[in-house]
Amino acid sequence: MSSSTPDAMPTTSSLPPPAPPPRKTLPVGVALLSILVGVYGFILFLLGLLLFVGHTLNISFLSAPVLGLTGYTLDAAVTIVGLIILGIAVALWRLRLWALVLALLFLVYEMAVYAIAHQFLTFGFVLALVIFLYLIAVNRHFR
Repeated sequence: MSSSTPDAMPTTSSLPPPAPPPRKTLPVGVALLSILVGVYGFILFLLGLLLFVGHTLNISFLSAPVLGLTGYTLDAAVTIVGLIILGIAVALWRLRLWALVLALLFLVYEMAVYAIAHQFLTFGFVLALVIFLYLIAVNRHFR
């Protein structure tokens, strides 16, 4: 009579160890897009700083309010938006999923604006559509 207990014999497997997960690679288009977004964010950040310095030195760059904002409030808003856009560019470079979602939402908004204006054959609409389709195609790279 043989009794088999789980501790009696160690079990060994002839299977190889599991492969490491594949390394995420940065698609060229996403790299280019993140660089362009980063340049735009940096320019906006510098513009906000320039407006701040201009108001501090009493040099008026803008005489009319922009979106109802004037003075230091406008300067701070432009600077903060520039920093946010820079953060999105870094997140796109690092393939963060939330940056992909933000980019796709912005592109949908942009295409809707062109569609409302009935301008489907403009460069802006076609470019937004191409970038949207490209980001959908490479979404598996984002985590």
